[in-house]
Amino acid sequence: MKEQKTTELGHLLERIDALESEQAVRVCINRYMDLCDHLSPATSLDELGDLFTEDAIWEGKGARYSKSFGGYQSRHAIVSMLAKYTVEPTHFALNVHYLSSEVIQVHGDEAKGSWNMIQVSTFSAGGSHLNSARLSVAFRRDEGRWRISHFETENRFSRPVSNWNDTAALPVPK
Repeated sequence: MKEQKTTELGHLLERIDALESEQAVRVCINRYMDLCDHLSPATSLDELGDLFTEDAIWEGKGARYSKSFGGYQSRHAIVSMLAKYTVEPTHFALNVHYLSSEVIQVHGDEAKGSWNMIQVSTFSAGGSHLNSARLSVAFRRDEGRWRISHFETENRFSRPVSNWNDTAALPVPK
């Protein structure tokens, strides 16, 4: 009986760890997106880099994103790529990422997540864009923290649009 309770307790602890790990993965990817939404000279590149493992891979997949973004191997290379978006004048006047259709699977110290992403952007140089991508992201527990170990983004559609933040009055019922 004591052995059965020990086994049950072990299973419960594994389940709790998996649930807490799912939440930590969710916090990690959302912090990454939030930092990407506010890329500027004030962005903490150390904080951004700390979201990735030292040996992380970041890559654009598919014809459009592999050509536009390419791939980067190592935390340093990823941060160097993202740093290009933090100079003056900033690349984005407006940048917002929306994640949906989340699936996270945790297996011990590794996890995989996938999301559909919508990105709305207005560029400082002018023009606005609507993008959708499929994110496939691997995470690893590293020094007690969940970090991104392999980030893949594959374009689903992309198109220019008119300005997102029009000053016209909102059509509300009277």
